[in-house]
Amino acid sequence: MVRFPFPILKTLLPLCVVVGVFAIVATAARTNVVHQPPTESGRVAVETDPVVTQVDRLFARKWADAGVTPANPVDDLAILRRLSQVLHGTVPSLEEIRLFEADAGPRRIERWVQRMLEDRRFSDYFARRLARVYVGADEGQFVVFRRDRFWAWLGEQLQTNRPYDEVVREMISERGLWTGEPEVNFITAAVNEGNVDVNKLAGRTVRAFLGQRIDCAQCHNHPFAEWKQGQFEGLAACFGKVSLSAVGVEDNRKKPYTVQDRVTLKDREVAAGVPFHEEWMPADGTERQRLAAWVTHPENRRFERAIVNRVWGLMFGKAWIEPVDDLPDPGESRSSDDLLDVLGADFREHHCDLKRLVATVAATHAFRLSSEHVDFESPEKALLIEETWAAFPLTRLRPEQIIGAMLQASSIKTIDQNSHWVRRAFRFFQELNFVKEYGDLGDNELAEHSGTIPQALLRMNGEFAKDRSEGSPFTAAGRIAGMSPTADGCLDLCFLVCLTRHPTAEEVVQFLPQLEKSRGNERKDVVEDIFWTLYNSAEFSWGH
Repeated sequence: MVRFPFPILKTLLPLCVVVGVFAIVATAARTNVVHQPPTESGRVAVETDPVVTQVDRLFARKWADAGVTPANPVDDLAILRRLSQVLHGTVPSLEEIRLFEADAGPRRIERWVQRMLEDRRFSDYFARRLARVYVGADEGQFVVFRRDRFWAWLGEQLQTNRPYDEVVREMISERGLWTGEPEVNFITAAVNEGNVDVNKLAGRTVRAFLGQRIDCAQCHNHPFAEWKQGQFEGLAACFGKVSLSAVGVEDNRKKPYTVQDRVTLKDREVAAGVPFHEEWMPADGTERQRLAAWVTHPENRRFERAIVNRVWGLMFGKAWIEPVDDLPDPGESRSSDDLLDVLGADFREHHCDLKRLVATVAATHAFRLSSEHVDFESPEKALLIEETWAAFPLTRLRPEQIIGAMLQASSIKTIDQNSHWVRRAFRFFQELNFVKEYGDLGDNELAEHSGTIPQALLRMNGEFAKDRSEGSPFTAAGRIAGMSPTADGCLDLCFLVCLTRHPTAEEVVQFLPQLEKSRGNERKDVVEDIFWTLYNSAEFSWGH
């Protein structure tokens, strides 16, 4: 074996490390191929769809009745950023922005909505958002609960665009091991000290899939709604025969479900039942299969209204009706003035197509309005604008959206499923660390959350913003500083990468002189400062 002298080793080892890093980056560049501008695909196209026109007319009547003028539409770059945040949990890369600018044909936004829905980033990100509703945000018991397996399974269902009602039925009724049949993690997420918490499952089922709260009836009749304690017990009984064994989740037909009578203090057996329209519940199958059929029954409008309200909330940062899981009972008949009825009917008619629902919402006039309005200075007008959705709502971005935007903005190339595994792993662990320090919003993520001083300090003084704005040969800041031929071009790239827009005249006056008088490392330092400033701007961390 050849032995190198120690001085040579001291030179070779760092050189090998550098070469290895360059090899990784080069591989990533080759793997993350530049995609071609998207072509038309009629699968989820909705530009001329009647339901979009119907929704737009609904809002037009709403604004006219309230005497409100809607905000102006935003430009296409702002829509691209908005879509990227809500569908991919990040901002568009410079690579994507350039492709978007090159695609100047008609119906550009519609093509890009389709492109983003077909991207694996959509199914992965939306699966994680929805999983919070279905299995909560608690870690659960690792032996019988595998969140990672549930995420992967749900993401696959979204990627293949499997009908939503089929997905829900499997979550409620499937049997097997939580590793081999990941959908049963909906059941095992409610396991506590080896026992299935049927009350938790009953409450979560109605909240997640029907958008209503029946939990209060667990202990007493609901004081403001028609829910009765006996109705809750019947729902809980639908999960009462669930048992865990060596083969996973099973339905033990011989296992009775009993509750303690509050009067006699004796156990009494409770039969599976539902709180309304018992005729929708089939007579055949296990109790869970019967419940799943009732929840997703074609005439159960609560089911479609619940997912419409939640998807609306995920895309706007604010549910149409709040709280998102406390919807009023639907009327006797559908109303053309009820957004949930209009979109819900279309959702059913198109076989519970979740991607189509997302594309439909993205095509509405309301989704493309600016968050700025000339009448916001008047408190009375501002409240009316908010109530009528005459401007896009301002909402705080979620922690993973903020760090996702930082990570993407620090890279010229798109970070997606085609990126090198090292880069994807780096993003995954960076997101985990940031969310842990920033604070997880839990499963009630659409509730209003105020920002905190520690969160602001983390963005300003933490290593995350510092590292992401560092001007190295491998970061966007470093490459922009080193390769931009002009100062104004350099400034424009900084704003495109961080905020997906060009700088305003005032911003040019503020930043351009600093770039014009800088050279070499001085320019790198200025670009780093610009990146850090944009990362910590309100615009970066708010949905708008």
